[in-house]
Amino acid sequence: MSKLDLLTPENSALIFIDHQPQMTFGVQSIDRQSLFNNVLGLAKSSRVYNIPTVLTAVESKSFSGHIWPELLDVFPKHDVIERTSMNSWEDENFRKAIEATGRKKLVFCALWTEVCLAFPVVEAVRDGYEVYFVTDASGGTSKEAHDMAVQRMIQAGAIPMTWVQTALEWQRDWSRKETYDGIINVMREHAGAYGQGIEYAYTMVHNAPPNRKNVEG
Repeated sequence: MSKLDLLTPENSALIFIDHQPQMTFGVQSIDRQSLFNNVLGLAKSSRVYNIPTVLTAVESKSFSGHIWPELLDVFPKHDVIERTSMNSWEDENFRKAIEATGRKKLVFCALWTEVCLAFPVVEAVRDGYEVYFVTDASGGTSKEAHDMAVQRMIQAGAIPMTWVQTALEWQRDWSRKETYDGIINVMREHAGAYGQGIEYAYTMVHNAPPNRKNVEG
């Protein structure tokens, strides 16, 4: 397997690190509502493709608070790996969960970019994994902190992605009908102007009814 091989649902695993309230409070590199939307878009995309997914949190009860409930709702059967270390790669249970996925291509996102993302990304590269990180589903305490961490990870050999890029790389061919409707619905809900374009094409070009949810009457 090579970094030149594209991500597929069969070769990759996804890791969410420390998407918790206290960590969210400190994010200054990206609008936090955009961050929230992007993380949920990525999470729902991974569910469409049944990507093996690991969730981990740091010091939930004593400092950071619990992982966003909306993120947990996407993965209701997943256990959350609780840690004390800022570097999740130092946690044995976390590494065992990664190994259990059986995948060598790891896609990370985390709060904060300069700490809880950069540390495990660099060490995963060192340990022989092919590592990707989703920049717009991660956030740092300043734009400079985020940008410098991104540079550090790239220099270590990791590959930057965005959440829409990741999701569409998993799909890649619109003839894959088993996941077509699922990913289209995620894009409608979370992909901004792209999602609006999809809605327009469906309703105005193909005369489909509006994509409305929870409408009474």
